[in-house]
Amino acid sequence: MASFLTDNEDLRFYLERGVDWDALVEVTEYGYRTPDGFKTPAEARGFYAEIAAMMGELVAKELGPRAARIDREGNTLADGEVTEGPSMQAFFAALKAAEVHRLCLPRELGGLNAPLTLYFLVAEMVARGDVSAMTHFSFHGGMAMAMLAYSIHEGSTRFDVAAGRIAETRFAEYIEEIARGDAWGCMDITEPDAGSDMARLRTRAAQDPDGQWRVTGEKIFITSGHGKYHFVIARTEEPKGDDAFAGLQGLSMFLVKAFDDLPDGTRVRHVEVSRLEEKLGHHGSVTAALLFDNAPAQLIGRRGEGFKYMLVLMNNARVGVAFESIGLGECALRMARAYAEGRRSMGKAIAQHEMIADLLDEMETDLLGLRALAATSAFHEEMAQKMALLERFVEGTPEASRAKVDLPRHRSLSRRYTPLLKYLAAEKAVEIARRNVQIHGGVGYTREYGAEKLLRDALVLPIYEGTSQIQSLMAMKDTLLGIIKRPQAFVRRLAQARWRAVSATDALEKRVAAVSVLSLSAQQHLLARTAADKLKTLGGTALTTWKASLAKEWDPKRDFALAMLHAERLTRLLADEAIAEILLEQSRRFPERREVLARWLDRCELRDRALHEEITTTGERMLAKLAAQRAAVA
Repeated sequence: MASFLTDNEDLRFYLERGVDWDALVEVTEYGYRTPDGFKTPAEARGFYAEIAAMMGELVAKELGPRAARIDREGNTLADGEVTEGPSMQAFFAALKAAEVHRLCLPRELGGLNAPLTLYFLVAEMVARGDVSAMTHFSFHGGMAMAMLAYSIHEGSTRFDVAAGRIAETRFAEYIEEIARGDAWGCMDITEPDAGSDMARLRTRAAQDPDGQWRVTGEKIFITSGHGKYHFVIARTEEPKGDDAFAGLQGLSMFLVKAFDDLPDGTRVRHVEVSRLEEKLGHHGSVTAALLFDNAPAQLIGRRGEGFKYMLVLMNNARVGVAFESIGLGECALRMARAYAEGRRSMGKAIAQHEMIADLLDEMETDLLGLRALAATSAFHEEMAQKMALLERFVEGTPEASRAKVDLPRHRSLSRRYTPLLKYLAAEKAVEIARRNVQIHGGVGYTREYGAEKLLRDALVLPIYEGTSQIQSLMAMKDTLLGIIKRPQAFVRRLAQARWRAVSATDALEKRVAAVSVLSLSAQQHLLARTAADKLKTLGGTALTTWKASLAKEWDPKRDFALAMLHAERLTRLLADEAIAEILLEQSRRFPERREVLARWLDRCELRDRALHEEITTTGERMLAKLAAQRAAVA
């Protein structure tokens, strides 16, 4: 039987050996406390393998053959209700029958208690079948997990520590409805004229005389916005001068039920679906505009904590988009290779022509590197989340003590990798899909072969869940501020990288160290230039204040002009470095991975030298132009 798992050797590597599943099993099983849980890592891993195999076959059978029809059928809005195309409905009926939406939920909530990392690897296979189906899939079990996560964070979930179980949780009824496949949820953030700048959100929430919260406003570009349960960011506090609730601090998080189905079969709507966006791609995924008119709502946490609660899910969402991107890229690579191997020109298959062979090799190498970064990011993000729960709720146990020690490392690595992953995976998905069209030639521009669909679907990936530019600014800011906070650690790291680049006995380790030197010296250049500009601004201040200003008073929006100009270049460099380090570590444990590392280095070394050259020698003209424009306005 066809399977999207058995035909993918690299994906199987992560399911079998490339992830520290033993560590994930231990934190997922609360230290093996639960009486109905797995008792050994081997037992759990066997179950995870069964789930992955089942999903590989299900997606290959139920989704892959329907992808073109899903794209053509789209969705319709009539009389205020959205109807999905029949092919999308058929696939989700198969998912419901397989009870896949229960995958990551705890057993006491009717779930299978599988790790999120397994879900992400499954998500890649779903995205390979059709990325718009994957997008909608994430708003089923994913939103049930969001309900649980929010309840835990606000303190409305109670744990039975001795039994290693959740005793009760606030949204249990809603979670079960979603787990059955009878409902789904969505996250409502974006508004007209307020995309990435959340401080400009204008949807309001206020309490009526009976104390009931009610939400009024408009939300746009809401993925799976025809769902029943909506997490809504709304303003509860008006900015007033230096009021602490100004801007982002005036936002709160709410759960809004969009409708109620009555026993007589009628539906009462509290939230109106005002239109469906006519999009370039992702035709199977509903993207809706919503109107809230005094809609009843439930406050999550405390007022003014909306931005904080949004961040609880943001890393997972961005990791999820990366796996979507890899799945789409895998589909595009296989489509391009199949066509190139079957299309003959000048006496041989075009796959044997040097330029096409090189394109296919680079596409495959990119996906190998991205999957390494994605699996590593997913692991550290999940370990960080679950160790934080262990530290908080099972205090005094060996697991909690271990979590206290390991948690900072997992948090740090997750924070480092996630923006790099989301940036590079999304950008590469577009590049790989574009090359697939090119390899198909003229027929790639037609709808017959499906190459153009993948390109249309790919183009949104660098936009949603934080644009590529937002990811770059985050990576740049964290990197440079990290150096400012720990300058001695940075100096040691640079010195060690330079030493390894000339003295390491392993040739591949030398090459990885050389990539690190390029990355670190680019960071050093940006920070040195930034510090020099900062010193110029201190000329009129007392010398005694300089040390404090240089150590603490940094404003990335004001002080990091050159770094912001080069943020995307730096992000590409940082991502290449991170992937090379991960593949080097893999090669030490699994010698067969040395070939993957060598392939990655062959591709990244030259481009990283070019990126380093751009960062260290260009930018002055653009900065001068921008300064002149600001002066003219002033």
